[in-house]
Amino acid sequence: MSIPFTVVLVDLDGTIMDSAFGITRTLSMALEELGYPVPSPSRLVEFVGPPILDGLRDVVGLEDDAAVTVLDRYRELYRANGAFEAEPYAGVREALVELRRSAPLAVATSKPESVATSILEHFGFAPLFTVLAGASDDETRSAKADVITRALELLTAAGVDTARPVMIGDRFHDVEGAAAHGIPTIVAGWGYGAPEEAAGAIAVAASPADLPALVAAGSLHRP
Repeated sequence: MSIPFTVVLVDLDGTIMDSAFGITRTLSMALEELGYPVPSPSRLVEFVGPPILDGLRDVVGLEDDAAVTVLDRYRELYRANGAFEAEPYAGVREALVELRRSAPLAVATSKPESVATSILEHFGFAPLFTVLAGASDDETRSAKADVITRALELLTAAGVDTARPVMIGDRFHDVEGAAAHGIPTIVAGWGYGAPEEAAGAIAVAASPADLPALVAAGSLHRP
């Protein structure tokens, strides 16, 4: 007997929006302006999805005050221009509309919540979601598990049944963050994650059009 998912959590960067250009260009500008080395394009892509502070530590080698200084400048530049140097993936709007017919939707992103809200409103996606959850501006809430906690709390406050959630995202941070809550993940195969980042997911969607059927099929495996 099928037990349907009651709510669908959706990542933003690499899942709804192809946002790599704006993120990497803005980060390059901030690093160069402050006198730090700019990583290669292949390494800059690693910043798309996870918290920026994690990338500044792991990719650039910056810690503490230096990392925060770069992050602050990045945010200034990104809010001014980079946030909207993006575009929705082909077919993702149609897929979300279809998913919304079976369960409420919520955004769960490591991007600051205020920025994510501006982007989703700018591109006309905000009305599709019951709640928009993201990182706090100071990034004390930025790990994906913490963002999911925020999303679930907002959903509960909105009267949504959160008993059987499913996550859709493109990076291992999405899979691991959801797993910390016992939530299964469907990986967005069109995003920025390497194939091995899908380890632990219940399915990989090759395109947004695959999502409704995979969400329906995945519900069969819920305990």
